[in-house]
Amino acid sequence: MRYQDRVAGIPWERIEAIRNALKGWTALHFIGGEFRPSESGEVFPTLDPSTNEVLSHAARGGEREVDRAAKAAHEAFQRWSRTPARERKRYLLRIAELLEKHADELAVVEALDAGQVLRIVKAQVARSAENFAFYAEYAEHAMEDRTFPVDRDWLYYSLRVPAGPVGIITPWNAPLMLSTWRIAPALAFGDTVVLKPAEWSPLTASKLAEIVQEADLPPGVFNLVQGFGEEAGAALVAHPLVPLLTLTGETETGKIVMQNAARHLKRLSLELGGKSPALVFADADLERALDAVVFQIYSFNGERCTASSRLLVEESIFETFVERVAERARAIRVGHPLDPETEVGPLIHPEHLERVLGYVEAGLKEGARLLVGGKRATTSFRGEDLSRGNYLEPTLFVGENRMRIAQEEIFGPVLVAIPFRDEEEALRLANDTKYGLAAYVFTRDLERAHRLALELEAGLVYLNSHNVRHLPTPFGGVKESGDRREGGHYALEFYTDLKAVGLPLRPPHVPRFGKR
Repeated sequence: MRYQDRVAGIPWERIEAIRNALKGWTALHFIGGEFRPSESGEVFPTLDPSTNEVLSHAARGGEREVDRAAKAAHEAFQRWSRTPARERKRYLLRIAELLEKHADELAVVEALDAGQVLRIVKAQVARSAENFAFYAEYAEHAMEDRTFPVDRDWLYYSLRVPAGPVGIITPWNAPLMLSTWRIAPALAFGDTVVLKPAEWSPLTASKLAEIVQEADLPPGVFNLVQGFGEEAGAALVAHPLVPLLTLTGETETGKIVMQNAARHLKRLSLELGGKSPALVFADADLERALDAVVFQIYSFNGERCTASSRLLVEESIFETFVERVAERARAIRVGHPLDPETEVGPLIHPEHLERVLGYVEAGLKEGARLLVGGKRATTSFRGEDLSRGNYLEPTLFVGENRMRIAQEEIFGPVLVAIPFRDEEEALRLANDTKYGLAAYVFTRDLERAHRLALELEAGLVYLNSHNVRHLPTPFGGVKESGDRREGGHYALEFYTDLKAVGLPLRPPHVPRFGKR
């Protein structure tokens, strides 16, 4: 398999060398500044989603490894939290530089491990470097807060202090970008980290640890434990030396984590599932809406929490617009993630493919009309055999909002189109779900757009656009999509403690109890 001399700007020989190096490599834990195998010596395989062959291995950690990592993070916190902000800034900028230096290797490893298209993953790696560079600038100024003079007699002021070691549990769809999104603010604000990556795509986490080591970050400031959620993840949730936990993952997992963390009164930041609607009105720029809707559901293999997986279209244009979506879906190029022309690659794992196919079957049983796809893709757009991989044809249903395919997060390239009569019904349908992460509105009527932006039950609303992330803005959902906001200074609410200090400017009157 060789598509051309360069893919996403990376020479093919370099891609092949990286892939071959993974075959004999084991992704280890990184604890207290050192790479370590599991005490048991156990490892587990990570699969190449394009063939389901073993790509590499990772150490299988559990309670013992988490305990060592938590203790290392706790000990390092005593020093790192007191490290001057300008020094923390220099470390973060160094990590950002090294992420850029190693960008090609990181992108190839993640494309192979997660099945995401290489050119898209390369942009995600750039975002990972940007996460560190962005929060490096916050390190020196974000802890500033307010003063409260009171009648010339008192001066109160508030300030922020690092909150403690943070446990970061990340998903498999964009492991590097989504982990650095949490790691960067934690380190910038003086916290230490224990990272537990998803077991289906563990490799770039250990590559990130190599970068941290190259940046000479003090031992214990960043720690990594590989392993399964029910073993290493559960141990991290329960560990008493890790008072803060972040999770990016599905809602049911978030509920379990919340229940277990409640026993220790841990602070949580949960970024969970979504079933985001795209509302297309007849007066919209339909070309722009078409591009945005197709990209937002079918890019990233549909494995995106903010995917516009429900398409709500005004009745007068419903059949025409949905047929245009169908034409585009039929023409999407399904193929190997290293092919420069591929638009949709394989789903992450055979279990996930079966789960998504189960939703296709459920949609048919409930009476949804299947317009496109719905089957495993066995041949690429180039005619290559895809039968060993986890490929699914981009899928489009016409259905009703009550159906499971319209109510439950599928996390694959599956879109359900639903008609609406007017703005009132569009809003009702959009909000009729347990999720509330993102929503997309396409209309030339700006008054309507702003009305809907206020009324839609979502943490993120995009008007006449797909999801374009801007780091200073708050990110997060409502209802069962999450409970916090991160991004910019909003991240301070989670990663720091707010402290109030009172200083009398004149000796205050103090009641003299017990004085006779």
